[in-house]
Amino acid sequence: MSGATTLILPERRDLEAGQAGQVRLRRRVRAVPGAPVALPPAAPVRTSTSPVASTAPVAQAAPVDAAPAAGLAIPLLPGEPTLARRLRFLAVNACTVSSLLLGMSAIFLALNGVSVKWAALCLIACVAFDGLDGALARKLGVASPFGAQMDSLADMCSFGIAAPVVVYAWLAGAAPAWLAMPACAMVAVCAAIRLARFNVSPKDGRFFCGVPTTMVAAVLALGTLIEPAIPAEARVAAVAVLALAMVSSFPYAKIARLLRLPPWLLVLPAVSALIDYRLTFASVVVAYLVSGPLVWLRQRA
Repeated sequence: MSGATTLILPERRDLEAGQAGQVRLRRRVRAVPGAPVALPPAAPVRTSTSPVASTAPVAQAAPVDAAPAAGLAIPLLPGEPTLARRLRFLAVNACTVSSLLLGMSAIFLALNGVSVKWAALCLIACVAFDGLDGALARKLGVASPFGAQMDSLADMCSFGIAAPVVVYAWLAGAAPAWLAMPACAMVAVCAAIRLARFNVSPKDGRFFCGVPTTMVAAVLALGTLIEPAIPAEARVAAVAVLALAMVSSFPYAKIARLLRLPPWLLVLPAVSALIDYRLTFASVVVAYLVSGPLVWLRQRA
């Protein structure tokens, strides 16, 4: 009824008529000026043949969400879950977990005052396992989104946290703390940015966008083992430059592309290392860092 409000009032109990406990409802309508009020549909009245009607309220069933919980459980290994594929998947992720554990071991060795060179060797082993898990996943046909995310998290632990901790332990006795601490913190921050950007960026088969965290960790670990004959302040500056190189947009050639260089370019560093391996190491690192801006300028020309 438009423009009216319906009130449902209980009628007085009639005990003399023998209808004790029974309540009859009557409808009283009072016109209220104004806009029409939407009324909820009246509940159907159930008639009973019993001389005394029950006054107990009827509980309404709670609404049940019929939507299935599909999509909440995602299989870690896409495809057919055979025993052979599961074993291959387990072997690949064992390499990732090994890299993570080696990174934690590097941190423990660096913090406990053990020789920092052992911590650097753990970092180099992390680099080896990091390259092994991806190659095995592609070769065995068990690459998965879970493996990619697991690899990224392990890289952050090993190369974004363990590497700067080891480098700080290496620089602690030579460089001032107010210089070494910010430089090592830059490595952690830039590694996190680099890994996050890699996860959401399209992949290029020829170049990296910035220096990979794996390569930076390898350079820092080798630098800790080799100990180039340069002042401590120069070492700190080199750490900061490597950190910034990770988040740069310069294109850096991948290892597979470097192996296709003329043979004499590959033999020359090997021969130079026999003469002075420290100078050769520094020269190769500087050449690779400079190659990014040069390739960028060539692409813009």
